[in-house]
Amino acid sequence: MSLGPVMIDLQGLELTVEEREILQHPMVGGVILFSRNYHSPQQLTLLVEQIHALREPHLLVAVDQEGGRVQRFREGFTRLPPARCFGDLYDHDSGRARRLAQTAGWVMARELRAAGVDFSFAPVLDLDRGVSAVIGDRAFHSAPDPATQLAHAWMAGMRSAGMAATGKHFPGHGAVAADSHVAVPVDERNFEDILIEDLVPFERMFGYGLAAVMTAHIIYPRVDSRPATFSPFWLKDVLRERLGFQGAVFSDDLGMEGASVAGDVPARAEAALAAGCDMIPVCNNPQGAVQVLDGLTWQERPLGHLRLARMHGRRSLQRRELLADPEWQRAVAELSSVQFEGEGSLL
Repeated sequence: MSLGPVMIDLQGLELTVEEREILQHPMVGGVILFSRNYHSPQQLTLLVEQIHALREPHLLVAVDQEGGRVQRFREGFTRLPPARCFGDLYDHDSGRARRLAQTAGWVMARELRAAGVDFSFAPVLDLDRGVSAVIGDRAFHSAPDPATQLAHAWMAGMRSAGMAATGKHFPGHGAVAADSHVAVPVDERNFEDILIEDLVPFERMFGYGLAAVMTAHIIYPRVDSRPATFSPFWLKDVLRERLGFQGAVFSDDLGMEGASVAGDVPARAEAALAAGCDMIPVCNNPQGAVQVLDGLTWQERPLGHLRLARMHGRRSLQRRELLADPEWQRAVAELSSVQFEGEGSLL
């Protein structure tokens, strides 16, 4: 059975009978986990094992484990600083900032792989323009070059731990104040300005081998009347043709308000796949997810399946092996020795 295009979430700490049935639907290809699905590393490992055992090839299991405000698993995992802390350090010591970013990416990925999780939706490639509260310190920097260097280092750490990286949110979320979770953001800039600024980290990361991107539910009216998630211009003409990206394309959560302009949830799913997305997360809306699975018109796409299959985690290990690993111990100690508070600085 191939990986379908729909990614769903779960209610709690273990699979329900209904969820087991839904996860075997041929259009399901992945599961995204949230804090409500986590109690301990042992519980998480068992949950992921149960998900993986349902299908062959196994369903993708993903999480948002960026660090800072967006770290779904905390107790039993290393506390990771927000990305902007590395950017602040970069302005004073770029070499150390890159080394620490790579260490953080490796620790994050190594710990998730010890629980069986395939990948984290990271790193953020948005630029911090000082106007977006929802992005803010999730971005490495306000300038394209430092942001790219730090994201590249983070990705290198992930890759060495056996995890593929996902850059988000294409083509850039940092220049709008509205939060696409609860509003429909509109970015009034023209294409040329976006090309020479926000698209730079994406394009460079493609050259470094970035495996996937996640789209932004943002309308750029001077470019296209549709949000990027539903725009063939952004996803086919720009992402695939102009920038030459060959990896997987994930939409952002179709349950978000920013996706509402495309209609009800099944209509959003159809539009996102038609625009060029390979996988569409439908979160916090069990009824909407079922409606998508029941009504989605979808034909198997071998190339899309191959792109998604590359997101499977590699280099799995047991948690006891992780805890006994001197390299992991040194990396955690290095990160722990750097003092930061909440959204503070690594300086």
